[in-house]
Amino acid sequence: MAEANPCNRKASDIEKEKGNKTYLKKEFETAIAHYDKAFELDNTNVTVLSNKAAVFFEQQKYDECITLCLEVVEKGRDVRADFKVIARAYQRIGNAYEKKEDYVNAIKYFDKSITEFRNSDVVKKKQLAEGKLKEQERLAYIDPEVAREEKESGNKLFLDGKYPEALKKYSEAIKRNPEDAKIYSNRAACYTKLAEFGLALTDCETCIKLDPTFLKGYVRKGGCHLAMKQFGNAREAYEKALEIDPSSKDALNGLQNIRTQETPEERRKTALKDPEVQKILSDPAMQMILQQMQTNPESLRDHLQNPEIAGKISKLLECGVLGMR
Repeated sequence: MAEANPCNRKASDIEKEKGNKTYLKKEFETAIAHYDKAFELDNTNVTVLSNKAAVFFEQQKYDECITLCLEVVEKGRDVRADFKVIARAYQRIGNAYEKKEDYVNAIKYFDKSITEFRNSDVVKKKQLAEGKLKEQERLAYIDPEVAREEKESGNKLFLDGKYPEALKKYSEAIKRNPEDAKIYSNRAACYTKLAEFGLALTDCETCIKLDPTFLKGYVRKGGCHLAMKQFGNAREAYEKALEIDPSSKDALNGLQNIRTQETPEERRKTALKDPEVQKILSDPAMQMILQQMQTNPESLRDHLQNPEIAGKISKLLECGVLGMR
């Protein structure tokens, strides 16, 4: 093991400090000259090499930075340098690989750094690199042509009633092209057939987010809510579909199915969540009129003479909040 001469170390540290000052001023070539001089004076002073590697990093010379940091580790082991010096060298290697978008090696060297000394900042850097690697792999997997082939295979299986098999094809198609709204709609239809209405609804929401004008997204969303007896949400989805295509038979049939399946009490509960209904019921004048109608049903005739009041009463009757005896 090499040993430092105290006199040489003092002279080396003086040069290192000169290098640090010029580094902070971003006078990188001058800083390198001071660090080289410092290492000539004491070749056991491995922090000098680590500082020089930092200059290479700032100059975006990432390969040179990595090579020099590996030398820091090797020489540091030889002179029994503080484990934090070794950890810092590994961290800088990880930083350099991250800049090169080589996240596999970045994670590898962040791990090595953490093994030497557990620094919370390095742990966070590793976690971020893992996230970037995952996204990098996801993007690399995207292939719209393969997605189209998988979707077509899924369609054939769906028509044959092979829903679990179709589901796998649609899922693969989504991985290959996650921006295609129609694939989510197709998978939603598959989930619906498998009675997985919650999962189907999630796919409908994604479909609509990707393409707010895609009619089937709203129709299938309405179907999911209808299957779960969420009539208010179903009605809202079908009505949105009719905004896109007023002649949509699927949306019109959906609304008819709601009227058929919804009990009067369910209809009333749904209506009470309607902002327009809530506004009518919170109106003091309407509250007085409704109370009067309860005690004197004959008063309805008089109130219907007022077009504004008649419209509000008609709304309450239509949605089942107000019943006629």
